[in-house]
Amino acid sequence: MTQLEDTAASGSGPPPQGAADAREEIRAYWDVDATTYDLSPHHRPRSSAEQAAWAATLARVLPPAPARVLDVGAGTGFLSMLAAGLGHDVTAHDLSPGMLARLAEKAEAAGLEVTISEGAAEEPPAGPFDAVIERHLLWTLRDPEGTLAAWRRVAPSGRLVVFEGLWGAGGGAGEAFRSRLRQRVRRLRREPPDHHGSYDPSVREQLPLGTGTPPEAVVELVEAAGWPGVRLERLADVEWATRRSLPWPERSLGVTPRFLVAAG
Repeated sequence: MTQLEDTAASGSGPPPQGAADAREEIRAYWDVDATTYDLSPHHRPRSSAEQAAWAATLARVLPPAPARVLDVGAGTGFLSMLAAGLGHDVTAHDLSPGMLARLAEKAEAAGLEVTISEGAAEEPPAGPFDAVIERHLLWTLRDPEGTLAAWRRVAPSGRLVVFEGLWGAGGGAGEAFRSRLRQRVRRLRREPPDHHGSYDPSVREQLPLGTGTPPEAVVELVEAAGWPGVRLERLADVEWATRRSLPWPERSLGVTPRFLVAAG
């Protein structure tokens, strides 16, 4: 089951006009993407082993349940539903009402209670929260450091866990080559694309991490935002389980390296 979060966002006023325009374009993009997002096998575990690896990782890095967990950029609910299944009190926050509608449907079907909060990542609900989590969101933020600082304000004594990957410029030439090969194999298999399209270049150029999320940059941003005790970890178990779930020859090309940065 889901609930609608009515608490005021922690932002201090409306964004400048340019930021508001970009925000609306991003919102519209993800509303459209929500209709096909879950069709891509790369947006959800392919196997029970991969699901178990993600659940074990989340259980290890979150505070003991039940904790108040804010999932920012929750999308269709990958992390939210895992955390709720572990017994946490989860608030799923996302800019896209289309994505949140899909999350609500899935939570209802699974018998899980998740509080729904619609809004920009830099304007989280007031909290306080025991933990803030995100997955593959940082690249689409116009002000990642400011946004991470806003999350710190709603979890002043809490924990941060960001899940990211070495894609694009963040992964280097070798990973970029392997990524192109993986995409070619997926097209030959006629797999559904990960997304319906790409951001407009005018939006993409406003994103500091729009070309990749190298771990050193993520660590520096988390530290600059005021989160203490920053830690970096390779998600080796998740990568192993994900790779085993892939068919040949895609399995031989491996998977995008994944990591988490935790703090607090």
